[in-house]
Amino acid sequence: MTKVISLFNQAGGVAKTTTAQNLGYHLSLRQHRVLLVDIDPQASLTTFMGLEPSDLEKTIYSALVSEEDDEPVPIHQDVHGMDLAPANILLANAEQELIFAELREFRLKEVLSPLLDNYDFILIDCPPSLGILSQISLVASTHVLVPIQCQFKALKGTDSLLKTVARVQRKLNRSLKIAGFFPTMYSANNSLDQRTLESIREQLSPIVTIFTPLPRATAVAEAAEYGKPLALCPNKNPAILHIFDEIAIAMEEI
Repeated sequence: MTKVISLFNQAGGVAKTTTAQNLGYHLSLRQHRVLLVDIDPQASLTTFMGLEPSDLEKTIYSALVSEEDDEPVPIHQDVHGMDLAPANILLANAEQELIFAELREFRLKEVLSPLLDNYDFILIDCPPSLGILSQISLVASTHVLVPIQCQFKALKGTDSLLKTVARVQRKLNRSLKIAGFFPTMYSANNSLDQRTLESIREQLSPIVTIFTPLPRATAVAEAAEYGKPLALCPNKNPAILHIFDEIAIAMEEI
């Protein structure tokens, strides 16, 4: 069965896009067929993959809002070993256009359904909000993976996040599971980060898996500038690559 995993957190700047790109790449290295879906109007994943959003004539937006049942999802094939359903700023219009759409909550699930047989993993990079685009992503998913910044404010926000997931599980997607929390932006030399990571593990490990934290590293920012996964960049940072490989193995087993 295809695993559809949403990278979800209502906070911005928590490395959702970095995680989607690099996790997808490490899954592809393990011989899995991977589709990345950019559902964020900021189109960071599209940019991270080396495309220019403003140059794209068709994106995931066209499939989401189309009145035709057979409107295909536009896919760029074999981008660093993965396929990509890109986005651009037009996707921001979908928030309004889907308000009155029939069965809007299932719209992304419907447009992805014809693609399920083509992929082992579909990774959805959600926007930093609790709006309709995030909701339809959770409804379309089998699992949700939560990158969470190692800051006290981010930990406080998990209550709203978990309530949102629980609401979707209760009413719209009973089979949705939390694949785990992925602490990010972690500095081992920062006592505040250390305490926050300890709190994340203490509060959340009884209910979900807590993965090895992603450290702050210039290599990650540089990879975004290159428009490639970290493993394809000059400054590879083996420790970070190992973390993404660990998560890829865990995603195989969920």
